[in-house]
Amino acid sequence: MLSSRRSIVGGCKNRLTGQITANYLAPIACLLVAVILMEANVWAQQPGVNDSDKQTIELLVRRIDQLEARVAQLESGKSTASSATAEPAPTPPAESGTTGQQQAAIEPEESRRMDVGKTLLNIRGFGDITFHGDSAKRVHFDPGIGTLTGNTTSFSLGQLDLFVTSDISDKFKFLSEIVFEAGLDNAFGVDVERYLLQYSPNDYFNVSVGRYHTAIGYYNTAYHHSTWLQTTTGRPFLFAFEDSGGILPIHNVGVSVTGLIPSGNLGLHYVAEVGNGRTSSSPNLEAVQNRVDENNGKSFNLALYLRPSAVRGLQTGFSFYHDHLTPIGLRTISENIFAAHAVFIRPSFEWLNEAMLIRHAVNGTSRVFDTPGFYTQVSKRFGSYRPYLRYQYVNASDVEPIFPQVGLMHGPSLGLRYDPSESVTLKVQYDYTDLPHQTPINGVATQLGFTF
Repeated sequence: MLSSRRSIVGGCKNRLTGQITANYLAPIACLLVAVILMEANVWAQQPGVNDSDKQTIELLVRRIDQLEARVAQLESGKSTASSATAEPAPTPPAESGTTGQQQAAIEPEESRRMDVGKTLLNIRGFGDITFHGDSAKRVHFDPGIGTLTGNTTSFSLGQLDLFVTSDISDKFKFLSEIVFEAGLDNAFGVDVERYLLQYSPNDYFNVSVGRYHTAIGYYNTAYHHSTWLQTTTGRPFLFAFEDSGGILPIHNVGVSVTGLIPSGNLGLHYVAEVGNGRTSSSPNLEAVQNRVDENNGKSFNLALYLRPSAVRGLQTGFSFYHDHLTPIGLRTISENIFAAHAVFIRPSFEWLNEAMLIRHAVNGTSRVFDTPGFYTQVSKRFGSYRPYLRYQYVNASDVEPIFPQVGLMHGPSLGLRYDPSESVTLKVQYDYTDLPHQTPINGVATQLGFTF
């Protein structure tokens, strides 16, 4: 028996030499085996070994078998702990009959769950640079670019968008958009545009909690903070971002639930959202209520849309949004937004159509302000080139209590998108905007967009 145990010690020495750079626990286990063997041999060579000593030796032999099983498990790559993380030592058996497999089963669950590869962040970047100018003779509202003074031309750095995702587990995911953007003062600021923890157990029920793009109509959830994703150089009037003078609650903070409704080939989907709503007490405050809601009421949005399998690329739907606004110095305003869309998108063809009505009713009075709007956009791809045409219209009252600066705006946009590669696009666009009581504005923009 002594010679066989010496051969085990020699094998452990070999393991110590070959595995010390790959795993710390295997050499330690081998050393423990060697120490136990030395103690067992010393006791075995002493005269007058009684039955109690024999039982002790048998217990030590069992421990040796358990440690060898553990070493074999580690060498075969069954340990799930990261090599950069110190693994806890094996739990000693409480009874002499505990096997190596049973011991592995009672190890801390954390050591088997720590697969850091599943939680590593994935980052996708988007950016654009635009050279633009127009014929405006005064400060005017331009939802695609912002407020411009006079008819000066300039190069503009667009949004630098970092799209960050992480698969926390099979059902939980994290998503965010971190945007670096220059303001009209030429200083850069940082905005967290989306910030969501998503739970997706199946196709019928998916929950997102955090800051999201409100599912009003189609465009807002189809095209996020990247001009590279969209055909044109900018968003339609209706879907301009809040900090560019937009008239919709583009962002919201709360809970969004989406899913598929069993409907066969119709492809019926639903959206239900509850959030803080938009800021209305002062135009100088942040438009999105990220932390504090100015009132106890919550906005909600309900949407249904169809994606019939018989017509690939077709989607039609409608949505209804409601909130209570509390502007300073005015009565509470009931806000209702009705939206409908019909879009048809194929790889080489695109046709987008959306119509909307924003209704602000001053509570306790008969005053109601209706703001209708729509846009239609069509494009056709020819190889790397995609010419497009868009016409848009918004008509707000000059005394509209929430966005009085908008008024009437309408006109066409004509452009060409050229994709020299899968990650770079070049766009040239001409805009004609008709405004009331002034000369129409002609504008031209050239935009370089990219993803990385």
